[in-house]
Amino acid sequence: MKAGCTSEVDPIKSILLKHPRDAFISQLNIASQWKKLHYRECPDYDKALEEYEHFLSLLKEDIREIHFLPQSGRTGLDSIYVHDPMVMTGKGAVLCRMGKPLRRGEPEAMDEFLRHRGIPVLGEISGTGKLEGGDVVLFDEGIIAVGKGSRTNDEGIRQLKVLTKDFVHELFVVPLPPEKGPGDVLHLMSLISPVDHDLAVVYSHLLHPSFRQWLVGRGISLIEVSDEEYATMACNVLAVAPRKCIMLAGNSRTRMMLEERGVEVKEYKGDEISVKGAGGPTCLTRPLLRAE
Repeated sequence: MKAGCTSEVDPIKSILLKHPRDAFISQLNIASQWKKLHYRECPDYDKALEEYEHFLSLLKEDIREIHFLPQSGRTGLDSIYVHDPMVMTGKGAVLCRMGKPLRRGEPEAMDEFLRHRGIPVLGEISGTGKLEGGDVVLFDEGIIAVGKGSRTNDEGIRQLKVLTKDFVHELFVVPLPPEKGPGDVLHLMSLISPVDHDLAVVYSHLLHPSFRQWLVGRGISLIEVSDEEYATMACNVLAVAPRKCIMLAGNSRTRMMLEERGVEVKEYKGDEISVKGAGGPTCLTRPLLRAE
């Protein structure tokens, strides 16, 4: 099975998902976990299935090869957010070590899927290292930015550098502001979503100035998300191809700015699968192969 990603915007040829049938399982299972996982509210299982089927229909319009992680006793509700347990590079996968303790079983479940399909695994983050996929942003071949915060630490970044040293020539470490509490989810990709090689959606209010300058220095134009729409995850945008993206409904100002820059935007309602668990369209997906 072919796999590899060198950017966040090249056309997605193959993608990995986990259906809420296999992550949420049932309303009873949701009820037993959502508070411990610091969800904003208790998701409604039946509504989640409806929302997900619409989201899936949007993906199918552009992506031909879609794979699903199976149900696993080692994972919980958060396993619907398949972006975080693994980083897919141009040479293979790096298995993460989750900063959120209740998600620690997810990389092992991901490992089984990858090895069964012959996808190269470069290694895993171990020991005191912490790394989550939402903190890693790929900027063209050999260039990576990594957010350092409560979910990803110095040791996790050091191990990522070792595992990718043969093909990553620049790794920019981005300090993240502290999370406000156990229910706050703040990854680097909470603050930036590339939508083309020279265009990204950002929330500059929390983005470290040095990283913002680095982006501008690379010739990347920035679409600035407002405070109001940052709160509704307007900064979490999935590029399925250059200037072609999926975002949460209800962020009209950001959508308008994207469309003014020639970006095709599709929307989905995600109250149950995204808003309550604080995971947008990027979080719900793990591209396995991006290629022109």
